[in-house]
Amino acid sequence: MGSFQAVLRASRPKTWPAGFCPVALGAVLAAREGALSWMLVLCSLLFSFFIQVATNFANDYSDFVNGADNPSRVGPPRAVASGWITPEGMRTWAFAMFALAFAVSLPLVFAAGPWALAFVFSAIAFGILYTGGPRPLGYMGLGEVLVLVYFGPVAVLGTYFVQRQTVDMSLLALSLCPGLLSAAILTANNLRDEESDRDAKKNTLVVRWGQMFGQFAYSAFMLLAVVLPMTAGLYWQLGMLPFVMPLLKRTWSFRSAEEAMPLLPQTALFLLVFTGLMCWEVSR
Repeated sequence: MGSFQAVLRASRPKTWPAGFCPVALGAVLAAREGALSWMLVLCSLLFSFFIQVATNFANDYSDFVNGADNPSRVGPPRAVASGWITPEGMRTWAFAMFALAFAVSLPLVFAAGPWALAFVFSAIAFGILYTGGPRPLGYMGLGEVLVLVYFGPVAVLGTYFVQRQTVDMSLLALSLCPGLLSAAILTANNLRDEESDRDAKKNTLVVRWGQMFGQFAYSAFMLLAVVLPMTAGLYWQLGMLPFVMPLLKRTWSFRSAEEAMPLLPQTALFLLVFTGLMCWEVSR
């Protein structure tokens, strides 16, 4: 495999909507109040993208070192475990992406104020510590919480604040939607990897509390994302329920990790379409 293809696959393109969608929603919400700085929109998108890719690279490296990417794992092949990239090379790629994230965050910090550095550094720290460090947060069952917060309110309202220098807390419910769907993506991943995660002592919520808990959590994340916009007077998303039902059916009916594999990319596609329709509706 060529080096570019290996790096691209290690970045996990199927998960990219989780990085782009909340920033797009925050920008559209801010655009209702006046003109946007497109340079700041671009920096926001790049920051979110670089953080996500860097975290994926760090995850690829750390899961290999910690033994989570073992031969029993079923799922998309990982770059280090498959020998496409050396552990040292993957670690270098991860830190390079984190460095790029910090670089593109500087215009956002200048626009929002020095206090925004706390969010920048915390995003970088959590990206590293998610599966790295002496006590990986993802191995303690904190992955869904971090994803919900950072790919939801932090990204959406942070993008809004950079443009408007204020936060309208009435937008909190809408900002939770991409975070909930991103948490569903992670839960789909953890449902698929339950057996190998258990062997590696990666104590995700699914490993801690079982497959049924993961199925309930996934269902709750998906349904809450559809219901919450109603608090802002939006009802179009109820038309998405027929597309949610097949995902819930697969969540509750799969019998093997192989059968669970389509759930992650299908949920990521749902996030992309759902956020696109939400952006269209709120911009009308």
